[in-house]
Amino acid sequence: MPPTINALRRHRTAALVAAAATGLLLPALSGLLPSASAATGNLAQGKSVTTSSNETSSLTGTKAVDGSTTTRWASAEGVDNQWIRIDLGAGTAVKRVVLKWEAAYAKAYRVELSDDGSTWRQVYATTTGDGGTDDLAVDGTGRYLRVFGTQRATPYGYSLWEVEAYGTGSTTPPPTTGTNLDDPRKKEIAMKLVSSFENSSLDWRAQFAYIEDIDDGRGYTAGIIGFCSGTGDMLDLVERYTAKKPSNPLAPYLPALRKVNGTDSHEGLDPGFTSAWRQAAQDSVFTQTQEEERDRVYFNPAVSQAKSDGLRALGQFAYYDAAVMHGEDGFRSIRAVAMSRATPPSRGGNEKTYLNAFLDAREEEMRKEEAHSDTTRVSTAQRRFLNENNFDLNTPLYWSVYGDPFSITS
Repeated sequence: MPPTINALRRHRTAALVAAAATGLLLPALSGLLPSASAATGNLAQGKSVTTSSNETSSLTGTKAVDGSTTTRWASAEGVDNQWIRIDLGAGTAVKRVVLKWEAAYAKAYRVELSDDGSTWRQVYATTTGDGGTDDLAVDGTGRYLRVFGTQRATPYGYSLWEVEAYGTGSTTPPPTTGTNLDDPRKKEIAMKLVSSFENSSLDWRAQFAYIEDIDDGRGYTAGIIGFCSGTGDMLDLVERYTAKKPSNPLAPYLPALRKVNGTDSHEGLDPGFTSAWRQAAQDSVFTQTQEEERDRVYFNPAVSQAKSDGLRALGQFAYYDAAVMHGEDGFRSIRAVAMSRATPPSRGGNEKTYLNAFLDAREEEMRKEEAHSDTTRVSTAQRRFLNENNFDLNTPLYWSVYGDPFSITS
């Protein structure tokens, strides 16, 4: 989009603010069950796994069936085709497969079943994968389940937090009511919402290489969460990246970043810094560091505070989005105003009343700066979800920002 429009839409500030597994526990003897008619839990959890490759010795296939969304399998970087195969233990009817992708996801892949691990029957295929959580209705029988990637969406490999399989009696998704924002499905929704606010796009993964000065007095704004050269978080990000990988395109700019911190100056950064940023964004170490910093500085602290205040996923998102735009001090100020006007659920207050007070305070704070004066990310998005009593941020979601309509339907 033209820079002038983007400058109106990217309301980024610096900030210094800081998964539960959703697979059902598999009974210990489930591998001995003769068919899925008696197995309603996650058929893949804890089962034997074989993979085409592993990126490292710690990113093995067993991590994709351990019931945890904080561990993952990753294949060798830059190589197609790659696969992960799970031995379900016996011939089993499979009606549903859930794939929880890490940032390195498959654009094209297929799901297959086999009786012997050699001859495969395709039960699902796509060439338009978009990452996140794929909850797939399938229909087949086999002892072995294989996810076979044929086209990577990133320069890296294929990476899955979890592969889940369900049989008869488990054809519908587990309920999302009551899940927190750090559930992988809800977190993906949160990332898409913020991207619609900041970039007029749901494709948040396309923003790793983004960088420009939006003339908001904070220097360069860049990356998936708007790290700013003038407010410290970009400096922290590049320092952490350089600690992991000393020879990187951004390392030579660290002295300049330290010098311009706290200002809107580009001194020492131009003309090569923006090109170096885009080059670094092709490195999986840098993109991973961006995600880690997003979580450490913004997402985790905001969600933790919202949980302490007794808020469900919508309130957790409202806190997170406020932290993204206003930084730690701004978020704390908004929360303090809300607390002076309403009582949070953790203290016996009404959740809707308190969230309305928080969003009121948020809009008031936004109007103090011309760059933030368009409050539609609150008034026609978060406020809409609240008016619909969608405290769990369940899909389908429909909203608009800056007059543009958006939706997440699954």
